[in-house]
Amino acid sequence: MKVSVVIVSYNARFYLEQCLHSVEAALENIEGEIIVVDNASPERPLDFVKPKFPNVHFIESPENLGFGKANNLGVEKAKGEYVLILNPDTVIPENLFSEILPFADQTENLGALGVRLIDANGKFHPESKRNIPNFENTFGKLFGTLINSKSSKSYYKTDVGEFDVAPAEILVGAFMLLKKSVYQKVGGFDERYFMYGEDIDLSYTLVLNGFTNYYYGKTTVLHYKGESTRKDKKYLKVFFDAMKLFVDKYYSEDGLKYFIFKLGLKVRAKLALSKGTFKKGDVKVKREIEVANLQKIQSPNDIKEKSAQILLDGSIFSNQEMLSFINSYSQPIQREFYIQPKGMNVIIGDLGISGTIEQNL
Repeated sequence: MKVSVVIVSYNARFYLEQCLHSVEAALENIEGEIIVVDNASPERPLDFVKPKFPNVHFIESPENLGFGKANNLGVEKAKGEYVLILNPDTVIPENLFSEILPFADQTENLGALGVRLIDANGKFHPESKRNIPNFENTFGKLFGTLINSKSSKSYYKTDVGEFDVAPAEILVGAFMLLKKSVYQKVGGFDERYFMYGEDIDLSYTLVLNGFTNYYYGKTTVLHYKGESTRKDKKYLKVFFDAMKLFVDKYYSEDGLKYFIFKLGLKVRAKLALSKGTFKKGDVKVKREIEVANLQKIQSPNDIKEKSAQILLDGSIFSNQEMLSFINSYSQPIQREFYIQPKGMNVIIGDLGISGTIEQNL
């Protein structure tokens, strides 16, 4: 078997269903499998999703194992040469594997491979490609003072273009392709991380073991980003605990920097907890919209110059086409795109800062 797609799910029923439809379409001509590990979702989304996907292998954990441990469980069951760690709030194009697998096969010493991630309105996720966290760039990220943000050592890997193919030390856990043998060789995700930071840790572990991670900007994947997690004080504690673990693991031998790092984390955590959010815009408020306000299109030619809200019908367009439309028509005006997935009775969108929309038709 060529590839096993491992998805760790927590609630996010409609996102998971949309994701699974897109993965099944992408695997149509590839020998592969899909493994979903549900982390004891209280809303029990699998009761609705499982009957629709008889060929998917579902693992229902009796407890929330956290992101890393649940992925390790899924990879343990995987039969593929490659494993794709994929978030449930993603949509992949039909040509994904025909694009990235040949590159992976011919790249020597490949660690993990990541792709260009965007939200549903076409905004690029800069965390798709990052440098190794160090004292300077991590402090800048924490306190919002990204000094030398254009340098090759900044937190985000800005010296590599958005559509380039190049080495990138740190990738994002929403999408990571690597050989199962490599995953197992480095021990997979560090299970001490419950959520957040484990993708940085695995990426760095691969580098430390002599592998090269790559960013493949020729392929775009939609990531609604964080729709299966809550942004509250509990989240903030988990987030800063993960950062503390990373600092303890890799910087404890550098006495002065370690002390400053720990002090900075403590101060930043208190600031965030006092405000209830890490940064402005982290808290997304879901709201309904009037379907009548959306312009449903039959082709790109239907998009009017001043159209602000576009509805893409998955029964008309392929996932690859919808991603192409979002890429091509999100600018020059800031448009909002919504998707009615094929075979589903919901509209799913992402307003970025303003929020995410799900509405029954």
